[in-house]
Amino acid sequence: MDWQSRNRRETAHESTAQQWLPTRSHYPSTDPRGPGCQSTSVFPAWCWAWLDPLGIQSHPARGGCLLHFQGSPGHSSRMGGRPSSPLDKRQQQHLRGQVDTLLRNFLPCYRGQLAASVLWQISRELGPQEPAGCQLLHSKKLPRVREHRGPLTQLQGHPPQWQPIFCVLRGDGRLEWFKHREEYENGDRPLGSVVLTGYTVLTSQSEYLHLLDTLCPEPSGHHTQEEPEPLLEMPVSFPLFLQHPFCRHLCFSAATAEVQHAWRLALQGGIRLRGTVLQRSQAPAARAFLDAVRLYRQQQGHFGDDDVTLGSDAEVLTALLMRELLPALRAQTLPRLRGAGRARAWAWAKQLDAVHAAVLAGASTGLRAFQPEKEELLAALEKTLRPDVDQMLKLRERVLGRLQANVQGPLESCLRRKVDAQLPRVTQTLLSTVEAELTAVQTLLTQGMDRLSRHLRGSPSSTRLRKEVYSFGEMPWDPELMQTCYREAERSRGRLGQLAEPFGFFGTQSLVFGAQDLAQQLMADAVATFLQLADQCLTTALDCDQAAQQLEKVRGRVLKKFQSDSGSAQRRFIHGWLLCIFLPFVLRQLELSCKAELSEFEGDVLAVGSPALTIEGIYEDVIRGALLQRINRELKKALGASNMSCTLDGCSELPWDQGETDVETEAQRGTCSRQPGSSTEV
Repeated sequence: MDWQSRNRRETAHESTAQQWLPTRSHYPSTDPRGPGCQSTSVFPAWCWAWLDPLGIQSHPARGGCLLHFQGSPGHSSRMGGRPSSPLDKRQQQHLRGQVDTLLRNFLPCYRGQLAASVLWQISRELGPQEPAGCQLLHSKKLPRVREHRGPLTQLQGHPPQWQPIFCVLRGDGRLEWFKHREEYENGDRPLGSVVLTGYTVLTSQSEYLHLLDTLCPEPSGHHTQEEPEPLLEMPVSFPLFLQHPFCRHLCFSAATAEVQHAWRLALQGGIRLRGTVLQRSQAPAARAFLDAVRLYRQQQGHFGDDDVTLGSDAEVLTALLMRELLPALRAQTLPRLRGAGRARAWAWAKQLDAVHAAVLAGASTGLRAFQPEKEELLAALEKTLRPDVDQMLKLRERVLGRLQANVQGPLESCLRRKVDAQLPRVTQTLLSTVEAELTAVQTLLTQGMDRLSRHLRGSPSSTRLRKEVYSFGEMPWDPELMQTCYREAERSRGRLGQLAEPFGFFGTQSLVFGAQDLAQQLMADAVATFLQLADQCLTTALDCDQAAQQLEKVRGRVLKKFQSDSGSAQRRFIHGWLLCIFLPFVLRQLELSCKAELSEFEGDVLAVGSPALTIEGIYEDVIRGALLQRINRELKKALGASNMSCTLDGCSELPWDQGETDVETEAQRGTCSRQPGSSTEV
């Protein structure tokens, strides 16, 4: 990648992603295992109360190794020459025009959804307050991946050659590589870096070569005389290929299978962290943005969720535009590409990379320019909507009732013919997937708590106890441990895709990532709760056996809380994804038959004079309400009426009747997980 394209891409990532992702300053770097190790665990007071009497003199606040990170999360640089951009000025100007057109068409949708989100938030504040539904404390640790680093070889240069490098995966999901380890340790600028949003990790060379063959097939009847790139054909023992639909591929190789496995898990964690940044956010602007993307695509005739919403706001808009541009880019670029076979595919990926960088920079600039307007709009909406909210909600209810009567016949017919037969199968598949994953989480949690009790009862060495407490606190961020939970979602990927694709749903990757985020957040909340409760009941007046008995009581309490919260979280998760699968499908089916009914109600809504209330939004609520009845009925069958009785209200996804008791309103921060946890932070 040329330096100009890389600078545009990294600046764009820095400007748009940092409002959703934590910076490196959020990651303390002291690790009780010794110098050179990184940790984000904070040792609870009870741990030090027990370690100090046993002869421990070193406290993390008073010793250990602190790693200082140079630069911001968005910083990237590249040593060496500065080749010219593959795009000429005319092409760059054309892309800027395309981005401007996208923003001009998208931002009205975004403004409307920002208004709707403010009205929804005010209505929740004024409505009946539900009691807190989550029993586990909410971990205040920011989403992250464990930093991973080590030597690899990379295919790079002109001509490309396998060269040794030192790679570092940062806690915010950025991969950096240096020529030598010493450059990293000295805080020098990296040789290169990449944000992992949208990438896929492949560890099979044959699979990667097959992907290249399908990426850029030779035109029919075309036979080039140029030799293929031999380095791509040479066997690689332990490869790590990072593939992106619109960015240049990265080819690494590890020294052993164990190193390859560790890097694969680490990279997959970074990809998920970057991908679900908007889905995890509690900021109203993030929710409004995702809704706006869905509505914008529906206006273009695209109904059905897919993985285009993975990434930051600028990355999502970039992916949208790249999909639109791709057919024309193929027609214009592929006939002129030089090279044969897989070398030609690499050249095509390089060209796409330059286009992607330019589009991302433009989208980021446009969203930054919109930021002051967005802040003013949110403030103005708060002032104008709050005095009239009762009147607006009453009008909405009247229009909704009349509209519901008009579309009831076609809607019920569609649900009976198209949805009722498949809903039980999709529900059961989602249920079995999440049940298996959360069972694995509970098993890991129980093992970790039991291990701490055994070591405490056995009067261990202070160093060993210190490491065990650290390991327990790091469980949610240990990719090797959590993989036993994450693989349960991966195993169901194919089955879920087969069931959902007939309804136009192609967001299986987002669904799998969401299930894995759910498992990680529940584990983090349970660990935080255990450490907090242990800190409250353990004192230096207790001997080891007494302390172990107290931990046993804490263990029982935490498991009860976990079982309660995991059950609620499971139902919310299934409920939400069933809506994602079926709601766009039903909207598409009724597009022709019911949309004409909206015009006779539009005058009543327009009379309000507020963008927060639209006839299209009310119509969608009618469809959603009917679908919710089906989903709730099916969940009762699958889970049992006793399990569902206290959670159906909490599962409602209606904008005006949403009882998600675990949600915190963080309009400014927007970095907390959308997974279960109370408003109490540890």
